[in-house]
Amino acid sequence: MRVAADDEVHCGRELPASNAAATWRARQKLGTAARAMLRAAALAAHHRTGYHGARGERRADALIARARFDEGPDVQAAGRRLTALLAPPARGGPREAVVLGRALRAATDAARGYRATGGLEHFDAAVAHGCCAELTESLCQLLRGTEGVCIRLGWSRAAGTPHGWEACPEPFRFAPHDLAALEEAGKHYVRTEPSVPVRVTGTVVRLRRAGPGGPGSVRMDVLAGAEVTQVRARLDEDDYRLAVHAHLAGLPLRISGLLESRGGFRRVSGVRDVAPVPVPEPARERLLKRLRGDLDAFERGLGD
Repeated sequence: MRVAADDEVHCGRELPASNAAATWRARQKLGTAARAMLRAAALAAHHRTGYHGARGERRADALIARARFDEGPDVQAAGRRLTALLAPPARGGPREAVVLGRALRAATDAARGYRATGGLEHFDAAVAHGCCAELTESLCQLLRGTEGVCIRLGWSRAAGTPHGWEACPEPFRFAPHDLAALEEAGKHYVRTEPSVPVRVTGTVVRLRRAGPGGPGSVRMDVLAGAEVTQVRARLDEDDYRLAVHAHLAGLPLRISGLLESRGGFRRVSGVRDVAPVPVPEPARERLLKRLRGDLDAFERGLGD
């Protein structure tokens, strides 16, 4: 059913003829892959890079939360057809369906170039158009076990046809022979993505070390300085003591270092300049209240 206010992303999978009735597993795979593809579009809408990892997870989660999914009335299409309905951003900003379309166009061209030359330089060029490891992985998920994939876009009547696009764009098609290109591109993106220097401010939510002295590890909920929700870091004895004091006092902690691409930008290495961050008393009380609530929940879990 056409919803005038929404952009549409139609995902179709050609399953082997022997699979006459799509199973629950096929429906699950299609839904998971479609959501992963939309997450990739949300990430690329705000930052073009080959591998996002944990960066931008909040933004991707927000898109999935506002998206709606429709399998349609045809029971036989379950596991083969799925439509994602995306309301264009109310306050302007990039339309994720448009970003996805550009990225898919770049990915199809890059896959064609890979088949012709065996080189990944086409995928390097595709990054500027939104192609990334998250997108190639979602396409691999869609393709595996099928005879082909077709992705078609439909534009919101309210928002209109985007500049540079046809009212009814040609569908994007991927075949099983594209799997090798997409898999190699994904590995290439992850392998070549650089780590980034950061200065992160966050609340210490976990402290751990082997004994009463020496270095230890901390986990922090990020407040500022990096587009990730949490980071882990290894601290020497003096810096670990500062982290303990900040935690007990309800103060944020600031650290500098290198946010490692390996592992998805979840760990800060080479930590330096560790210091608690003074905050106004009301903000400090809110932090302490939240930390106590987390501790109470933890203790209740132990009692269950």
